[in-house]
Amino acid sequence: MNDTGRPAPTPRDVLTPDTLGVVQAVARHGSFAAAARDLGLVPSAVTYRVRQLEDALDVLLFDRSSRQAKLTAAGNELLCAGQQLLLDIDAMANRVRRVATGWEVEFTVAVDSALSCSTVMELAESFYGLQPTTRLRIREEVLAGTLESVVTGRADLALGVVLEPGTTAGIQSHELGDLAFVYCVAPHHPLASVPEPIADDVLLKHRAVAVADSAQQRGGAITMGLLAGQDVLTVSTIAAKLDAQLRGLGGGFLPEPVARPHIASGRLLVRELQRPTRRVRMSYAWRSVGNLGPGRALQWWLAQLESPTTRSALLELRHAS
Repeated sequence: MNDTGRPAPTPRDVLTPDTLGVVQAVARHGSFAAAARDLGLVPSAVTYRVRQLEDALDVLLFDRSSRQAKLTAAGNELLCAGQQLLLDIDAMANRVRRVATGWEVEFTVAVDSALSCSTVMELAESFYGLQPTTRLRIREEVLAGTLESVVTGRADLALGVVLEPGTTAGIQSHELGDLAFVYCVAPHHPLASVPEPIADDVLLKHRAVAVADSAQQRGGAITMGLLAGQDVLTVSTIAAKLDAQLRGLGGGFLPEPVARPHIASGRLLVRELQRPTRRVRMSYAWRSVGNLGPGRALQWWLAQLESPTTRSALLELRHAS
């Protein structure tokens, strides 16, 4: 019983999506006051809701001994589990809506940075021509992050998966095609005048430009084409990597279709290396949907990907030069 004579709230009473959102906001900002401003609440309301949750769970969620509100181990566990709970709630709403209409409430497509953005937008344009009731979200991912987005439920469909999904429960996949990569530098880069084929010990003396893996799970990220001990400029997208290499900030492998117009114009030079030419097998993967079967949005996207023309277009990267 609390001071009012009423039964004290139980975890089930207070573990609501709104309360979890409050905890997320405090953790993100490191401050109850900043979280209140972000949520449009008064600070006392944020403090009350966190304390109510702490009382119901009989734990401290935040260490308040310093100026910044830091999650305790228990708070961090709640936040991790809470994020999954919110995903589960969204998935449940999606399933209920799909039973009634056949359309998913929201459909998220994760696209690897190496694929053609313009082709994805053409597909999105055609999808909207169906006048679906589904909200479409497209997110950019890199390397292992593309598959991880589907495995963790952040996306329903992933295009450009570079890792084999294997026997991951609830995940299906199909081959998209091979994407060739070429090692390029700007004409004014020191490696532009080095005799070919260039050995690794020569590359090691020069900065590489790499795209950071977008995988969020610890130990899930991978790297490609980098040498141990090499200076690396890390960027977040293929577009940024291309820009950096055009400026002579480093060398590195680029998808051949991305580099092609710049090679033709002389703004990039292809250099032959002693190591083998890179060719990456890509696939697309999607989340299985159990007994309900695929919703209409997933059905439509998978149908488009059955076309060799569509798969080829995604790998051709019809970017403007």
